[in-house]
Amino acid sequence: MSRKLSSIRLGINVDHVATLRQARGTSYPDPVEASLVAASSGGDSITMHLREDRRHIQDHDIERLLQVSPVPLNFEMAITPFMLDFACRLKPKYVCLVPEKREELTTEGGLDVAGQLESVKQACARLAKAGIEVALFIDADPAQLKATRASGAPHIEIHTGGYADARGRRQAAELERIAAFARNAKKAGLEVHAGHGLTLQNVAPIARIAEIEELNIGHSIVSRAVFVGFAAAVAEMKRAMTEARRA
Repeated sequence: MSRKLSSIRLGINVDHVATLRQARGTSYPDPVEASLVAASSGGDSITMHLREDRRHIQDHDIERLLQVSPVPLNFEMAITPFMLDFACRLKPKYVCLVPEKREELTTEGGLDVAGQLESVKQACARLAKAGIEVALFIDADPAQLKATRASGAPHIEIHTGGYADARGRRQAAELERIAAFARNAKKAGLEVHAGHGLTLQNVAPIARIAEIEELNIGHSIVSRAVFVGFAAAVAEMKRAMTEARRA
């Protein structure tokens, strides 16, 4: 008998709505407006990554969204004094700690928790004291899971970029590695999320992993919206995830 799976949440990353705005220095398209459309079209939370170079999301986007959003904000940030101060002042429901390099186009890998455990522990403790639930964006690496358990973070987000970029047998191996890692993380008492590089074409196998409770997806939804509209792009991704979960 097959195991009945629980529902799966969809977090919508609206960073690249802001990328389009910043390309021309206009006030549109507005990532806050996109967030409201996403929330009304099946999105369960909104992700915004405030990068140190402010290449897309701006400080005021975070501030405005927190005033109007009917769903929680998942605030992605690097571990810096400013970002910690900013998060503790605004108190979003969730913070996801991510690595950040100024020269990268997008986040290229997971946070090295094992290599900076003390600073991660301190950040997690400070954010938790402010009432914020913390996730660590990590690769499916047992050493990172061990360090995450020691950090005090209650959630992880598994970096799925390697799976998304792979093909054939290599992709199947990446999928199994993520699934095994998710099982071990769940057994360790962590809430498991995943994201990066997920599209309508590759999301189903990840969505079927029972231990994963949430997927955070942005670029492919914003790209799809060029052709079908933002509400439709969000709705079809949520439908693809839900149908995969039920299959």
